[in-house]
Amino acid sequence: MSPGRFDPLASVEPSEGRRAGGSVPDVDVRIGVTQAPREINIELADDADRKDLKKRVEAALAGASDVLTITDKRGNECFVPSAKIAYVELGSQEGSRSIGFGG
Repeated sequence: MSPGRFDPLASVEPSEGRRAGGSVPDVDVRIGVTQAPREINIELADDADRKDLKKRVEAALAGASDVLTITDKRGNECFVPSAKIAYVELGSQEGSRSIGFGG
């Protein structure tokens, strides 16, 4: 790009939930939403009650609750209408995922 030309992406920070270089941080919950091109990635607090979360997810998928609510590690709440949930992936409690080569 020549000097003096405007580059609209030059000052854009990596989006929330992504690190520089395009890698995704450790994600404990992934929610696919119908008719949405991207999934919702949520990092849970270390002390999150995974059994309770699993029960709430099962209730939402069974239609017992209208909205699935999950609180992330920063205290932000995510509300997803149960009717729009395509799938939910709960990560392991240890959170140890190896990516790439090595062990």
